[in-house]
Amino acid sequence: MLDGGLADTYLEPEREIARLLDVDIVVVGGGTTGPFAAISAARQGKRVVLIERFGSLGGNMTLGLNTKPSGALVGGLPLEIWELARSAGGAGEDYMALTKTSDVKIASPCDPETMKILLTRLCVDSGVQILFETFVSRPIVEDGVIRGVVIESKSGRQFISTKVVIDCSADADMAAQAGAPFIMGAGDEASTSQPVSMYFTMSRVDINRLAEWARDSDDIPARAIPTTDEGLSYGLWLTGFNKTLKRFQEETGIKLQRDNITLKTANGLMYVNATRVMDVNIFAPEQFTAAVLECYRQIEAVARLLQERIPGFENARILQIAPVLGVRETRHIQGEYTLTGPDVLGGKHFEDSIAADASALDIHEPKGGDVDFQGLQPYEIPYGTLLPLHVEQLLVAGRCISADHDAHARSRNMPACMATGQAAGIAASVAIDENVPVRRVPVTKVQEILRGIGMPLHAGDVS
Repeated sequence: MLDGGLADTYLEPEREIARLLDVDIVVVGGGTTGPFAAISAARQGKRVVLIERFGSLGGNMTLGLNTKPSGALVGGLPLEIWELARSAGGAGEDYMALTKTSDVKIASPCDPETMKILLTRLCVDSGVQILFETFVSRPIVEDGVIRGVVIESKSGRQFISTKVVIDCSADADMAAQAGAPFIMGAGDEASTSQPVSMYFTMSRVDINRLAEWARDSDDIPARAIPTTDEGLSYGLWLTGFNKTLKRFQEETGIKLQRDNITLKTANGLMYVNATRVMDVNIFAPEQFTAAVLECYRQIEAVARLLQERIPGFENARILQIAPVLGVRETRHIQGEYTLTGPDVLGGKHFEDSIAADASALDIHEPKGGDVDFQGLQPYEIPYGTLLPLHVEQLLVAGRCISADHDAHARSRNMPACMATGQAAGIAASVAIDENVPVRRVPVTKVQEILRGIGMPLHAGDVS
């Protein structure tokens, strides 16, 4: 007879699981970083599997409706893909955005559906094996060396053996489970991480009327307002509405957690970035779910504000809400080198640089306040930031590289995530070709390949 429940712990029975694949390189995560790692490695002739828990690629860039790199794309595979998107009508021209402190060159937003198709096509064309709707539950580690990963899918539990794993999970999931040290946010608590958000889109917006109003508004301190209909389709970017937000909350009693709203267009559709939830531990299911519910509440309120108070939104309606929560910051691995705030602000030179990045400084303070978004000179990302301590044959790319909280304000952005993914894929390939651990890869060979595909490596190389 059942007693109505289980004990507080459950001992999972030991069992054998079957191998699904044996490959050269496993890339964990098909978001903004993973496809760039996978394509880059496959183009070097390696057997690559890219494992993604959803049914499409691009992560926050596509599913998350973020669409816009917060900065310029300076070369290599990221620029190649954006130029393909432009040729397909899935992106516009780069533009200069006026901010409160300086002008920022920004790559045009992409159409997320076009980008899903392009990323998948380039993976297939380069020979990447994609596994959609598959979750990587843990790495297989023997004597401090990663030998493979355990996956979960509709087929149950299986494993994939490999020579190198590239962790593009955004949260350093493989690195953490393999025993690599890390910090959370600015310290060791979730509350020191940048807040989470959720994008949504609105249809039936009169973009011309909105642009005309915004040109003369004193409530839009950061902006890019094209003068042509073609430009407005992909190039309208407005950040501000601080006074409007404050009045709306005072007059309605509705409380929001963010001081500004960002609007941008992609393929003529209006994308809204206006939600914020602070002090969220995304590794706790209850807190994660509560954050999603709070974003839904805020989305309804922000849509009402826009409809009632902003010219051009009179007939607008919510069209789509991102099916994923936008997470800005969680784990930072501790690597061979930790990128610091002074490094990305002062332009420190690194002999082992694997990318020059022109991302903006984009800070959403963990405890609230306005967004600090400003353009700065390019900086360099050294190879050592991709190498977690204490684990072999593992590379980490994306927003969880070895960077402190201040440097993360630049290195978390899409151009840097794409660039570190690209470099990790090439570095893994070189390590296999040279029969050396990834920690001892000849970085000059990695740099040679990167230069060959047009990726600037040093700040002075960015035109």
